[in-house]
Amino acid sequence: MRYSSPLRWPALVAVLVMAIQCGTCWADSKARIDAGSLDALNSLREYSATAGELLAKASAVLVFPDVVKMGFGAGGQYGEGSLLVNGEAVAYYATAGGRYGLESGGQTKSEVFLFMTDDALHKFRNSRGWDVGSDARVVLLGSGAIDTRKISQPVFAFIFSDKGMADTLTLEGRKITHIAR
Repeated sequence: MRYSSPLRWPALVAVLVMAIQCGTCWADSKARIDAGSLDALNSLREYSATAGELLAKASAVLVFPDVVKMGFGAGGQYGEGSLLVNGEAVAYYATAGGRYGLESGGQTKSEVFLFMTDDALHKFRNSRGWDVGSDARVVLLGSGAIDTRKISQPVFAFIFSDKGMADTLTLEGRKITHIAR
């Protein structure tokens, strides 16, 4: 008789539910990711008065237009996005992370990372999987007023959905990896 860890089954069920409910999110095409990224950036500019100014100053912008969060006891999230340099997609990435708790159901959100320095961008692009929180500190910006003259961190992020900016979520524990598209 084989022993199976009790933690594997909830995670497996969550992944299967996510795959069924979000079949197209697993393997988006370049065109779909690029179009979603542009739509997400337009939405971000509508939600945040200072986002446009920060986007213009950034060395690069990593956009995950559709990050799907699913949960049923144990859960996770996944999304694919594009790295934009001077407004052009230069590479594609996937973001993934797990959650544990008593959540059920799913939701979609967008995440935008702004690399404000060439050094931060270089470290990101040369990593073999970038862990938010351990490989880099990412400052999450919310819907409040932001004095862009006082911003000195190398990496910022926004999280939002069709309901507006998400001020209380976290990016810690998120893994971002390069994907071929």
